[in-house]
Amino acid sequence: MNIRSDNSLINASVEDVYSFLSNAENIGYLLPKDEVKDFKGDSRSCSFKVQGGITISLLQDQLEPNSLINMKSGEKSPFPFVLKIHMKDEHGKTEGFIDFDGEVNSFIKMMVKKPLSNLFNHMTVALKNHFEK
Repeated sequence: MNIRSDNSLINASVEDVYSFLSNAENIGYLLPKDEVKDFKGDSRSCSFKVQGGITISLLQDQLEPNSLINMKSGEKSPFPFVLKIHMKDEHGKTEGFIDFDGEVNSFIKMMVKKPLSNLFNHMTVALKNHFEK
């Protein structure tokens, strides 16, 4: 199952956005407060519970400065996945999106595709808002 967020244009340099996102603890600032509980994070990993008590854990896998942050599912996640945050310089601002690829069966896909799409779009808007304070 592949999900791609909407593209977002962030009013900050790609260096600033990359620096913020490469600290996994900062992902907590992008999650919807009313839908996520028990967020824990450090510089390279984070975990949180979503509705239904399901724990999602993310581990940094590959970092390409100012262009890509690649994270993979941790041991507590209900299915294996890769989450990629793409970014590029666009005239001093940052253009980017989230790309998710999860190994799920068709039943789980029906249940999680819309909530995950909404989550990733929420995160891109929250990131944009973070830099426009």
